[in-house]
Amino acid sequence: MDHAESLKDYQRVRLLAIRSLFEIVEQSSEGTIIVDRDARIVWMNERYARRFGLDNAEQAIGQPCEAVIPGSLLRQVVRTGQPILLDMLDTPKDPLVVMRLPIHDDAGTVIGAIGFALFDELKALSPLLSRYQRMQAELASTRSLLQARQAKYSFAHFIGTSAASLEVKRLARRCAGSDSAVLLLGETGTGKELLAHAIHQASPRAAKAFVSINSAAIPENLLEAEFFGTAPGAFTGAERKGRSGKLRLAEGGSLFLDEIGDMPLTLQSKLLRVLQEKEFEPVGSNEVLRCDIRLIAATSIDLQAAVQAGRFRADLYYRLNVLPIAVPPLRARLDDLPALCEALLEELRGPHPHPHELDAQARALLAEHAWPGNIRELRNVLERAVLASDEPQLDRAAIHAAIGPLQALPPGGAAAAADSSFHLARDAFERQLIASTLQRHAGNVTTAARALGLGRSTLYKKLLALGLQS
Repeated sequence: MDHAESLKDYQRVRLLAIRSLFEIVEQSSEGTIIVDRDARIVWMNERYARRFGLDNAEQAIGQPCEAVIPGSLLRQVVRTGQPILLDMLDTPKDPLVVMRLPIHDDAGTVIGAIGFALFDELKALSPLLSRYQRMQAELASTRSLLQARQAKYSFAHFIGTSAASLEVKRLARRCAGSDSAVLLLGETGTGKELLAHAIHQASPRAAKAFVSINSAAIPENLLEAEFFGTAPGAFTGAERKGRSGKLRLAEGGSLFLDEIGDMPLTLQSKLLRVLQEKEFEPVGSNEVLRCDIRLIAATSIDLQAAVQAGRFRADLYYRLNVLPIAVPPLRARLDDLPALCEALLEELRGPHPHPHELDAQARALLAEHAWPGNIRELRNVLERAVLASDEPQLDRAAIHAAIGPLQALPPGGAAAAADSSFHLARDAFERQLIASTLQRHAGNVTTAARALGLGRSTLYKKLLALGLQS
């Protein structure tokens, strides 16, 4: 067979295939219609004609397609030359799933269009629709969970313009742009969790989940399962389908470990593996899962002392102590009291048109208290005073009754407390700088001291004072 005859054979096969395809679709569909370049009907099968109230298909010939099929889009297909592959068409009987295709001549010019009514009812599509609806429900559920796990606070919620507060916010903003672990140090109630939310929200991971877990609030025997999740039937009472842990929920986002100083030693070693190898195993499983999280940890205890006492792993401490931020206690930033009180009273006003206010003597009394419970205690005091007062203005007596026995500030007042906070931050910075320099010089004290501009004996003294090892 020469090339010319071969081409003729191809053309013949192509035409036969087109004819067969048309016959198959026409016979299996609920209706077929063909229109010319003016969208007038040139052919229609009998089933389709009867569906639209005609006695026979001949009555449709020559009529505009819309006159027979209200809502038809065949004219649009002829005009644009673009097919409409799947669409819904309402009919007097049932809705139809239809397909509309343009017809071209040999020169490529649109000379008409053909429409197929594919299904009489949507029952034929029920498996597809059911799957689509399940996927939509799962997507909505995932979005709901993700929305529930979004960061709730930004840096605007960390109220204060004192030097100590501004320095904390400056360091936290610097941390937000990094992917390294963050360690928030400070007393209970200072706003460490709020800062963790703010760091996540200002980070490139802000669109992903923010998941928190309190190591002190969960029983030790359940903490590992809460953290890593469980395999199906991992232990008696475990869920049959298994359970995703907080690490899986935080995938791509941030995991906030509050009160990490209370984490059991056995779990500390597994957390170290997560930080170093980026992998973990669910409880009762041999499957190793990869994870991508940004860790933000917080503690109100002295981790350095815990390391020396053997209650906290030194290697985990060094891994966490990359970006330490010392959050000052409220007594070290009493200049922030007016702004904090105003924000808290606004939050506590409830349905009242105006928030309560503090008179001058009440404000002075607040500045005399040491606030061992920090901002959490301040909120509690103001809430108690608001609930007990019938007056819009809170005086000294109302605040005194809400506080109870005053706890005196340390000698030197707020300045001494701020100085203490400064030393805490300075020690954290020195510890980070020396540890990273030693690591860079493979633990060699002599070369590390030279790089730091210190004498070797001076560096040894600092290592001892800061609880570091070469």
